[in-house]
Amino acid sequence: MNAVVPLADPSVPFGLTLIPSGEVDMSSGDGTTVLWRPTGPEELALVRESGWRRWPPRLPDQPIFYPVLNEDYAIMIARDWNVPASGAGYVTRFRVESQFVSRYPVQQAGGKTILELWVPAEELDGFNAHIVGLIEVVHEFH
Repeated sequence: MNAVVPLADPSVPFGLTLIPSGEVDMSSGDGTTVLWRPTGPEELALVRESGWRRWPPRLPDQPIFYPVLNEDYAIMIARDWNVPASGAGYVTRFRVESQFVSRYPVQQAGGKTILELWVPAEELDGFNAHIVGLIEVVHEFH
């Protein structure tokens, strides 16, 4: 099963593929889906403590974990929100098993390329168990 999302507009964010049904295929050829996560220094320190393998539990006022589907959106959040809020912003990239991640509908949180997955906090342990490889920092802003 591929991780796909209906897309009415033909402009497809970088890294995603339009398939004949008019949906976007988020999966790569190796059975994984690449996701990005903008984060601040505190969350990043907890990821580091996990050996770069897990996202930390959500705080009580954070019922949803929001990985995003394209790098540009992650950069915008890290630079424009995390830096003013905490002095630094980071963009991480990681892969999740496509079959697992397809259970989470893609949410359009704004413009056509503002795409996120909404993972309920109580499902984050299961989500973490399906991360393939390491979480890596790909951009840093101060």
